[in-house]
Order: sequence, then C-alpha cells, then structure tokens
Amino acid sequence: MGIKMAAATVLHDVAAACLRPPLSLPRTTAKEPRLRPGLAFPHLYGNKLPVLGLGYGVGNRSFITCYVDPSTESRVSVLGVSQIKEQCSKWQWKGRYSINYFVSSSSSTNPALLLVHGFGASIPHWRRNIDTLAQDYTVYAIDLLGFGASDKPQGFSYSMEAWAELILDFLNEVVQKPTVLIGNSVGSLACVIAASESSQNLVRGIVLLNCAGGMNNKAIVDDWRIKLLLPLLWLVDFLLKQRRIATAVFERAKQRDNLRNILLSVYGNKESVDDELVEIINGPANDEGALDAFVSIITGPPGPNPVQLMPRINLPVLVLWGDQDPFTPIDGPVGKYFSSLPSKSSNVSLYMLEGVGHCPHDDKPDLVHQKLLPWLAQVTAS
Repeated sequence: MGIKMAAATVLHDVAAACLRPPLSLPRTTAKEPRLRPGLAFPHLYGNKLPVLGLGYGVGNRSFITCYVDPSTESRVSVLGVSQIKEQCSKWQWKGRYSINYFVSSSSSTNPALLLVHGFGASIPHWRRNIDTLAQDYTVYAIDLLGFGASDKPQGFSYSMEAWAELILDFLNEVVQKPTVLIGNSVGSLACVIAASESSQNLVRGIVLLNCAGGMNNKAIVDDWRIKLLLPLLWLVDFLLKQRRIATAVFERAKQRDNLRNILLSVYGNKESVDDELVEIINGPANDEGALDAFVSIITGPPGPNPVQLMPRINLPVLVLWGDQDPFTPIDGPVGKYFSSLPSKSSNVSLYMLEGVGHCPHDDKPDLVHQKLLPWLAQVTAS
C-alpha cells in the first residue's frame, strides 16, 4: 500500500512537470524589489503596479520600471470564446488534416498577423488581443495540429518542424500575403523555425512572447540544471509510454483544479486566471486523440532550438518577456540568450515586462499592446 501511495504521489508530480512548457527551470533570483538604474526615486514606486512605458535602455533592450494609476488604466476589449468559435473556419492541410483557424478581416492594406498559441492552448487564448489588433490589421489565429479544434490524429509524430511547415503552408494557401507571426511559448519557437525556413517573402516579421527552447524539456542546452534533470526526463518518457500510466497522469493533469493551480503559478496577474481560461485549456484535452498528442509531444524530440535559428533571421524581431515566468525564466539559458541578442543584432528589440508570467498576451495584455502596436506600425510602414 505504501508503494502504491508513493507511486501515486510521483505520478502527480510527473503530471505537473509534464504540463510545463519547454526548458522549465527553477528561478534562482530572490523575489525582492529590484532597483533599476535611472530611476530617481524608487521608493515612490514601491506600492504601484509596474507597467510598460518608462525605464532605461541598453541598445534595443529596455527594462520597464514605471507605474500606472489603476483609475486611469485602459480597459482591454475581450472577445467571448463562443464568439471566437463562431467565426472559425476549417482548412485541410495536406489534404488529410482539418486545421481550425480564425480570421478577423480588415480593409487595411497592412500585412496580416498570424497568432500562434503555446503548449496546451488554442485560438481563444488570444481573446484579449484579437479585437485590439483587428482595428488596423487582418488577424488570423490558428490551432496547431494536436491542439484546440484542429485534428489530433492517432499515430502522428508531433514535432516543431511539422508545426513550422503547417504555418508556412497556411500562409501560402490561406493568408496569401506578407504576414507578421506572433507566437507564445512553443508557438514562438514554431514561428522562429518558419521564419528561418521561409524563402517566399511570406514572413514580414516575428513577435516572440516568452519563447520556448524546444518542444519539450529535453532541449539540450549548456545549462547544468537541464543536465541534472535529464535522467528524470528520460524516466518520465518511459512512464508516459506505458498506456495505463499515461492515461492516469493525463486524467489527473487535466482536472480543472489542477489546471487552475498550474495557471496561477505561471500568471503574474492572478485575476486573468478565470473560469473561461481553465475551460480554454480543459475543453480540447477531452477530445479523442488528445492523450496521444500529449504523450507524443512530451516524449518526442525537442527539435531545433532558437539559439541555432536566430542568427539566420534578418527580419524585424520583437521579443517580449514576462520576468515572472517560472517555465522559461529570463535567467535560464533561453532567456539569457534572448536578453543578449539586441546588443548583437540590430533587427531585434527586447522588452522585459515586470510582474508578468509565461503568457504575457493574456496575463497583462495592456502591457503587450503598448509595445506591440508601435512596433507593428513601424514594421508595416517600412
């Protein structure tokens, strides 16, 4: 009985670990107030909410240290999940797979935008962004194969390369005009791969929101924490390839209370973790083929990492990074790499978002929009 209880405890821990996006690393910095150079009176800001706007810059990198009066903070327009679903259409990829996508058309001649969600998410995860972006751009959003309302084919070997190919084919067959790719987590990495492989001028620029380092935690980088975790990750792979164990882990992991707790741990703004968000993650997890997709993604090859790919990209790149992300922390290998890029590459701009977690666009969309919209206007005008 004791062994069974211990095994149940391990499976619970495995479930939480498996739901973490790639390169999940423990934070090593103390959670204390941080003073930024150039802030004349830091004590005046101690009880204020940090937002985007003021700070200091080094090259193309900015640190955000100002505050907002909540009484004057602008409200974000939020689309209902049912409204988003009603506007979705289907596209047949390779004549075999049904891909769910959303489009909000605009009469603007600006390049289109394509929103690409992260691990376990889907189109409605952009509910707080679509309406704002659609004022000046035609906005597309896509459910990657294996997620949302797109097909979850049994036996499919999921990979970052396959998702990147899906994105490029979608641009070529559906959008059919230059497009700025905007991705979160593994969606960001898929956009990086697509941009590095695009040879038809389909990609106009890319926006990366807390970019992942690989499809799963096995992405090998020069970091001692990852190396220490590798034996555990291999054990997780072995356990998840046992159908009964995988089913038990997945059923436990997708329970609403567990999902809510995981989301609360990765969002800076806890108010954004509402019932609708939990359902956005939980609903598609009940589809046929969702378990197979989960196992394939967790146990499959991590794919190319951004450190290898970014030097190939000469397009404009905007990197927005929530500094409270426990999954891809800024002091982890991927975060450190991206924070160093602006000093080496003039096409890359980076902004740290204080008090924001792994999903900045849904966590604190106002902060994202304040940097994203001016950057888009500059890119599309050039």
